Amino acid sequence: MLQTCLVTAMSNLWWLTSRLADLRVVLDILVVTVIIYWLLWVAQGTRALQLIRGMVTLFVFLYLLGWVLQLNTLNWILERLWPGLIIAIPVIFQPELRRAFEQLGHTGSWLKNPFSVTDDDSTQELAIDEIVRAAAQLSRLRFGALMVIERETGLTDYATKGVSLDAEISRQLLINIFFPNSPLHDAAVIIHGARIVAASVVLPLTDNISASSQLGTRHRAGIGITEESDAIAVIVSEETGQMSVAHSGRLIRNLDPDRLRRVLSTLLHVGTQRSNASNADGSKRPFGALGNIASIFQSSNGTQRKSPSRTRRRESSRS
Repeated sequence: MLQTCLVTAMSNLWWLTSRLADLRVVLDILVVTVIIYWLLWVAQGTRALQLIRGMVTLFVFLYLLGWVLQLNTLNWILERLWPGLIIAIPVIFQPELRRAFEQLGHTGSWLKNPFSVTDDDSTQELAIDEIVRAAAQLSRLRFGALMVIERETGLTDYATKGVSLDAEISRQLLINIFFPNSPLHDAAVIIHGARIVAASVVLPLTDNISASSQLGTRHRAGIGITEESDAIAVIVSEETGQMSVAHSGRLIRNLDPDRLRRVLSTLLHVGTQRSNASNADGSKRPFGALGNIASIFQSSNGTQRKSPSRTRRRESSRS
C-alpha cells in the first residue's frame, strides 16, 4: 500500500515537472496569480473581503457536509450552483470591480512624457498657493473644510448635484464658503485648474473599515472620492484644525503649510515636471523628483524637525 502511494506521488511529481517545463504553462499560472492577487488587493480593507470569507466558508461547509454524509440532493444543487456564480459575482461585488477598473484606467497617466512641461503650470501654482493659504487660515480658525482638486477623471456627476459656482479661485472665497453656518459650508468644493467649479458637493464615503472607525465623515468623504477617481482631497479637521491630504485612497495627516504645498506640488507634478525637464537637459539636479516624493512620506508622521540654525537663534534670543 505504501509502495503504491509512493509510485503515485512520484508519477504526479513527474507530470507536474514536465508541465512546468513549458513556458506557456508557467506564464499562464503567473497571469492568473497576478489577477487573483490584484482583486484581493482591491478588496482589502473593504466589506467585500468579509463577504468573500463568508461565501467561501459556507460553500466549503456545504460541500464537505454533502460529500461526507452523501446527501445527493445537496450535491446536485451545489453542482448546478457554480454556473450561477458567474452571474452573481459581478452583481455582488459591483462597487469593488468598478473601483478596480477605475484604478486600472488611472495607469494611463504613466504613459505620459515625464519630461514635458505643461503650459498650465502657472495656473496650478496659483491654485496650490490659494488652497494652501486658505487651508492654513481655516486650520487656525478651526473651521472644517474639504477641497477636492479634479484631475483627469471628471467629477461632473458630483458637481451637478452641488451648487454651481464657476468662480476664480481665491483664499477669501474658500474661507467664506467654509465659514460656519454659511449655506455652502457643510460639504465639499470641487476645484478644476484655477476655478472653483461647485460647492456644497456631497461625496461618496469610503468603505475602508479602519478609516470608518477612526475618522469622521469629512475625512471618509475625502478618502472615498480619491478611491473612485484620481482626484486629490485637502481636508481640514474641524475638531483639531489638522490639515490632511487624501490621494488614491490613502491619507497623509499632520501637515503644516510648507509640507502641504510640497505634497500638492508633487502630486500635481508642478515642480517635478520642471526638474525632470532640466535634468533631461543635463542640469545638476538628478534627484529633484525623488526629493519631492520623499517629502510626502516624511509628512505622514506629523513630526516637525527643527533646524540647528533656528535652535541656536532661539537659544541666543532667550539668553
